[in-house]
Amino acid sequence: MPWKGEKDAYKVWLSEIILQQTRVEQGWDYYEKFIQHYPTITDLANAKDEAIFKLWEGLGYYSRCKNLLHTARMVNENYAGVFPREYDSILKLKGIGAYTASAIASFCFDLPYAVVDGNVLRVLSRYFGIDLPVDSTEGKHFFSRLAQECLDKSQPGEYNQSIMDFGATVCKPAPLCNQCPMKASCVAFNTGNVSVLPVKQKSIVKKERWFSYFIFSFDHKKFIQQRVAKDIWQNLHEFYLEETTVNPEWNIKKVSDWLQVHFGIKKTKGIYIIAAKKQILTHQFIHGYFIYAELITVPKKLQQTNGFWLTDDEIKLKAFPRFIHQFTQKKLMQAQVL
Repeated sequence: MPWKGEKDAYKVWLSEIILQQTRVEQGWDYYEKFIQHYPTITDLANAKDEAIFKLWEGLGYYSRCKNLLHTARMVNENYAGVFPREYDSILKLKGIGAYTASAIASFCFDLPYAVVDGNVLRVLSRYFGIDLPVDSTEGKHFFSRLAQECLDKSQPGEYNQSIMDFGATVCKPAPLCNQCPMKASCVAFNTGNVSVLPVKQKSIVKKERWFSYFIFSFDHKKFIQQRVAKDIWQNLHEFYLEETTVNPEWNIKKVSDWLQVHFGIKKTKGIYIIAAKKQILTHQFIHGYFIYAELITVPKKLQQTNGFWLTDDEIKLKAFPRFIHQFTQKKLMQAQVL
């Protein structure tokens, strides 16, 4: 991986932000694209918001992207484009928590701060045989202290990378205990508790939401709007949205009736419906539909709705959530109407 062994704080920070809630296989390409377009933090700080959101498109969790821009500009303005070397200063930057601050501090500046991620928690809980829930307040404090006690302070970066890699390749959720060089002294292995550690007390209850996107087309342009509410995908663009709590089970008649009731549209040049692939977020399941409606005229209500009409080429320059992007890439924009 290109960020392994990296000492440039900008590149380490960028990789850590991208890899939050993202698989390495997916994040790798995004990391390389960002480095290619913005080789320094000053380049990133001077970029336009829309360009960064477009480059981030498909990664999800767009608050990371907003924080990325905010921090790049803060470092550029307050630290002359050079990442601060002190742990406390790094921690104060927006979007950087204890884990990322420790990673930057130890990997780049050899400061003695232990990195605690899921891999590290798994190794520590199994090796020491600790059944304290890792996601409890008590557990978080305990394992942070334990990680710091175990840290090789003469080689903090090497140690942190080693224990993280060990958790990722050997002490995995389905561990390779027979290949483990630590099994002789591992409490969980010797007590038969590997499969039950680490312990978590919380189970996430996911909310289900149904998004029906109406792609209104008129005079070779389509209607889009920007999500401004404090919700998922804030600042990204979307088509006209109708959200419901249950599956609306659209068909041509239901769509026609809905268009007449909500917009007074009695006739269209055509309607095309496609069910969206479900997207799983941390706390939510997003289901939905894309409904292409080619209009004969633009109804008054739609004229009064905040948004704008763009050509397909103009739309390609806007950043959309992955839920929409996966369909626009499949040429839904040019879909033949029924």
